[in-house]
Amino acid sequence: MTGRNPPAAAATTDRHDMESRMPTPIILDCDPGHDDAMAILLAVGDPRVDLRAVTTSAGNQTIAKTALNARRMCALAKAFDVPVAAGYPKPLTGPLLVGDDVHGETGLDGWDFPEPTEVPLHSAHAVDLIHGLLTDSPEPLTLVVTGPQTNIAGLLALHPEDRHKIKEIVCMGGATHRGNTLPYSEYNILVDPEAAHEVLVSGVPMTYCGLNVTHQAPVTREVLGRILDVGTHISKVSAALLEFRSSTYDQIWDLPDAPLHDPVAIARVLDPTLVECVQAPVSIELRGEFTRGATVIDLYGVTGREPNALVATRLDTERFWDVFMKALAALG
Repeated sequence: MTGRNPPAAAATTDRHDMESRMPTPIILDCDPGHDDAMAILLAVGDPRVDLRAVTTSAGNQTIAKTALNARRMCALAKAFDVPVAAGYPKPLTGPLLVGDDVHGETGLDGWDFPEPTEVPLHSAHAVDLIHGLLTDSPEPLTLVVTGPQTNIAGLLALHPEDRHKIKEIVCMGGATHRGNTLPYSEYNILVDPEAAHEVLVSGVPMTYCGLNVTHQAPVTREVLGRILDVGTHISKVSAALLEFRSSTYDQIWDLPDAPLHDPVAIARVLDPTLVECVQAPVSIELRGEFTRGATVIDLYGVTGREPNALVATRLDTERFWDVFMKALAALG
C-alpha cells in the first residue's frame, strides 16, 4: 500500500503583505451566535483590520435575531460607525436549521442586552451593502464569513463582476475530519451547502478555518479567568456569554471547554502567521444521504485533483489568546 505525505504549509506572501502596516479592510458576514459575537469584538479591537461593515445571515438564529445581535455587539464595542445589514432569511434551498440548542432563544443567551439604539439596522439588504462597499473601495476587500455563506452566494450570483473586487474569502466552516452537526458536516456549511458550493467554485481565493483548527482554541477556565482579568464591562459581558455557551457544549457534547470557532478566521486575516494553512482540493458534498454538507478535503493528494483552497491546519493557540485579550483590553 502506498501513501502520500500531507502538503507542506502554503506560502501566502502573495496574498498577505506582512511588511505592510496598513490595516486590512474587511467585511464580516456572520450569524451571531456567541462565537460570531467574539469575532466582532476582535475585529473592532485589533487595529490590524479595518471593519467596514457587519452583515448577517440566518443561521444560529433567525435573520431578525442575528441582525439584532450584530447591532448589540457593535454597540457594546462602541463601533457606532460600522453599518450593520441583514441578509437572506433562509438558505438557497430548504428550511433553515437554527442553532438554538447551542446559542439559546435569543442567539446570545447569557446576558441581558439593552436596546442597541446607537447602531440602527442599515436600510439596505446585506448583499446590496456589500456590493456598494466593493464598488466604492479603491482596493479589493477581504470577506470574512463566519456563518452560512448564503449572502455571499447571492452577491456573486447577482454581481458576478464583484469576484474581481474581493481579495479573498476567509471562512469559518468545514472540517478536515469530522463534523459537529452531522457526523461529517460542520454547521455553517450544512445550513446552506449549495451556497458554500457556489462560493467555492466562484474563483475567489478561499481559506477554510474548520473545526480541526478552531478546536485548538478551547475556552478553558484559565481563558475565562484571563477574560475577566481584563477588568472591563466588555470583558464581563464576554465571559458571561462564553460561560453560557460552554454550558450548552457540555450538555450536548460533554465538552465544557467550548472551542471559540469564529475569531480564528479573524485571526487568520489580522496575522496569517497565527493560523497555518496548506493548499488542498476542497469540495462540498450536496447529495450524500449521511454526508450532505461535508467538506471533502483531500489533504494527502489521493484524488489527484488540483488544490483550489487554503485549509487551516494549526493555530498558534498561545499567541491567539494573547491577541484576543489585547483586543478586549483595547475596547475599554
